[in-house]
Amino acid sequence: MRIAPTRFTLCLTAATAAPAVAGPNADSATLARGRYVVTTSGCNDCHTAGYPESGGKVPEAVWLTGNPVGFNGPWGTTYPANLRLTVQSLSEDAWMARARSAMRPPMPWFSLRDMSDADLRAVYRYIRSLGASGVAAPAYVPPGGKIATPYIEFVPKNLPTRAAAR
Repeated sequence: MRIAPTRFTLCLTAATAAPAVAGPNADSATLARGRYVVTTSGCNDCHTAGYPESGGKVPEAVWLTGNPVGFNGPWGTTYPANLRLTVQSLSEDAWMARARSAMRPPMPWFSLRDMSDADLRAVYRYIRSLGASGVAAPAYVPPGGKIATPYIEFVPKNLPTRAAAR
């Protein structure tokens, strides 16, 4: 399994760069579709600090700038990427390849893998149109490593015992 190193974090006090050009195919309908997919696919739930806690009442200006709260599980500790920085450093084709690649949990990378090309391109163009903002996330922490940030433990407990395979 190929793991994409795409973990970045949010810094609300960082200076915001001027919005980037979203590309020649970033018409208003494409950007609206990208915003819709980002919103309905739950991207903000992890990649925007405070989004779930506020019931989605976070200004769009800080959407997708990452989250300094890690997710800890048997894979180690991962951090929601600052997608605003990520897409600024990727061509659209590189984004498509990354979106179709396996990523560490709890990122539901298989949801991206199964999206249509048109939806993934719309998401890329929408995020790119927001411009770069924030800073890189804490680095991935391997299992057993020292975690220096707040984190959510993603370890199932009290699971029923599986019957042995016959």
